[in-house]
Amino acid sequence: MNFSGVRILCIGDVMLDRFIYGDVERISPEAPVPVLRVRDRRTMLGGAGNVAHNIASLGGEAVLVGLVGEDEAAAVLRRQVEEVAGITPQLVVSRLRPTICKTRFLASQQQVVRTDEESHLPVQDVEEDALLEAIERALRPASDALILSDYGKAVLGERVIRFAVARAHAHGIPLFVDPKTTEFARYRGATCITPNLKELAAAARLPVGTEVEVVAACRRVMQEAEAAAILATRSEKGMMLVEANGDVHSVPARAREVFDVSGAGDTVIATMALAHASGLALAQSMRISNAAAGVVVSKIGTATVEPAELLHELDDDRDRDPAGRTVIRSHVEAASLVERWKQQGLTVGFTNGCFDILHAGHVALLAAARGACDRLVVALNTDASVARLKGPTRPVNGLEQRCIVLAAVKYVDCLVAFDDDTPRALIERLLPNVLIKGADYRAEDVVGADVVQAAGGKVLLCELVAGQSTTRIVERIRADADFAAAERADVLVAPGGA
Repeated sequence: MNFSGVRILCIGDVMLDRFIYGDVERISPEAPVPVLRVRDRRTMLGGAGNVAHNIASLGGEAVLVGLVGEDEAAAVLRRQVEEVAGITPQLVVSRLRPTICKTRFLASQQQVVRTDEESHLPVQDVEEDALLEAIERALRPASDALILSDYGKAVLGERVIRFAVARAHAHGIPLFVDPKTTEFARYRGATCITPNLKELAAAARLPVGTEVEVVAACRRVMQEAEAAAILATRSEKGMMLVEANGDVHSVPARAREVFDVSGAGDTVIATMALAHASGLALAQSMRISNAAAGVVVSKIGTATVEPAELLHELDDDRDRDPAGRTVIRSHVEAASLVERWKQQGLTVGFTNGCFDILHAGHVALLAAARGACDRLVVALNTDASVARLKGPTRPVNGLEQRCIVLAAVKYVDCLVAFDDDTPRALIERLLPNVLIKGADYRAEDVVGADVVQAAGGKVLLCELVAGQSTTRIVERIRADADFAAAERADVLVAPGGA
């Protein structure tokens, strides 16, 4: 899957998304509102800008057309665009309105309040004239697809939409629409319109509670818009694609811990357009978009997807047990996951062992380890590593079987294997916040303790369950087997001795 060289024209409402992170520890004495102690600020491209950013992040080229004001927010937005390789701006400056800016205040990953800076002034003739010129300029180099990112903020008026649709048809390129209106007929002739369930229900004036109802609603709005397809995004229920030829396709949502759905629709339409423009059918493009959405909702803020993340998500089924849980990750994948958790402000713990025959002592250790962190990485010795440490008769259970059993333990968030005698190299790569081992160790003897502590982390020694060890279990099983064999021998010998 290679999106390099795919050029997408993005037209729509460009925004600046600001995120202010902090902690709430008290209520203001001036009014019954929380006081947010600010500790971090981030600025990201939003709206159509986020669509373009997603295209560029996945290796494509985005040409961005939209309105900005003559203000400080516009300057910040332009710098954000310049920092993203792969976005060519065709921004129209308007003296009639400010740059759209959304500021979100968050405490403990929860949004406390949002402020919007924007104008409700309808798009003016002078602005539309400039937008049409910008679209025409943007289309002069060949484009492979066109996206209308409609947030209902004035850019996509009737005149601009009609012009964009006509130019897309004239150039023979697909047109994708993310709608924020109940009148899908405005996008007449679109290749694919991507409403969420709320938008679909409002536009179709039909219920969308069941799959049958979703299909019926899609067919109604598809007919009204004379579109080739409708892609309904259904949140935790996944996606459904209904095509004009009668075909219906659906995919379940990716099993993900959702942190923020901001901009997920931008990721979906960007990936759909890229995949389809690169030669894939709409149904295939939907599956790729679904994987991209699964990645982006696990991040905080208006986020994008990297090619490596998308490829891993698409290939992730090979690493799942029958229940759909992740079984094993490569060191690269584990490092990416740990870094993402850290960016989300989560504490990452790490413990390791052979975990050959899982027993109560193991479960107690894992429970204590998970209690000391937000996410727990468990590293297992490979079969060769276990044999070197425990002898040629071990492990009793191979790595695959050990991973499947551990994946069913609720305290485990990530499994990774290492072939060395110690996990030091893996610890150096992941740099967990907390390193956990049993209390039969001394802190200074724990492998990787110096690495974690030097990075500002800590070492935790957990109490062990008395009398629990895999070696003892194996010895007891062998002793019982030897005893049973001896008894059988006595029984066989006794008649002859009588």
